[in-house]
Amino acid sequence: MISVADMVGVVLAGGLSRRMGGGDKCMIPIAGKPMLQHAIERLTPQVGDIVINANGDPGRFASFERSVVPDTIEGFAGPLAGVLAGLLWARQNRPYATHIVSAAGDTPFFPQDLAQRFADAAAAEVPTIALAETGGKVHPVFGLWPVALADDLDHWLRTAETRKVLAFVDLFASVRVPFDGTPTPGGLDPFFNANSPEDIETAETALTEQTA
Repeated sequence: MISVADMVGVVLAGGLSRRMGGGDKCMIPIAGKPMLQHAIERLTPQVGDIVINANGDPGRFASFERSVVPDTIEGFAGPLAGVLAGLLWARQNRPYATHIVSAAGDTPFFPQDLAQRFADAAAAEVPTIALAETGGKVHPVFGLWPVALADDLDHWLRTAETRKVLAFVDLFASVRVPFDGTPTPGGLDPFFNANSPEDIETAETALTEQTA
């Protein structure tokens, strides 16, 4: 069995946020607190420890009181660079950790049983990647990643012609974990992410209606 206590949560906060005009999209408030805080609060009870993956000055995240882990791959290499940063941090700083669970910092409604469902679905005897799915759509930023694959991912990111998440996942044992039916504010997809000002408004409205 894979123990959730042996997992490190990695909140990916390093997106380019082009549709928001750049900057730290995850710091935009929804219902009075940054989206990143929503993500941290949802993931904290599910794992043994949490870090934030982000580049640049880590001081801007000081109020969250979490370790900030930068990418080890130069340039914007996408979410897998953040996954790799989390795997390497876990291997060096939490030697008990067998897996990390990745989650996006701009997704405030992801399931509160994310880590447990991943652990239940993935094989313990073979390094297995688990990815979230709703409505037949895979959400590759939300995954369970064995620490044992850290070196493989590092090599792949430095040598592969593509950095697409599924291209790497397809090289190893993997499983898709459906989260259809997960209750969320406003009936939104649990992996709804705020990519635009309109999305921020949608999330704000959903949370306001829920607490009204």
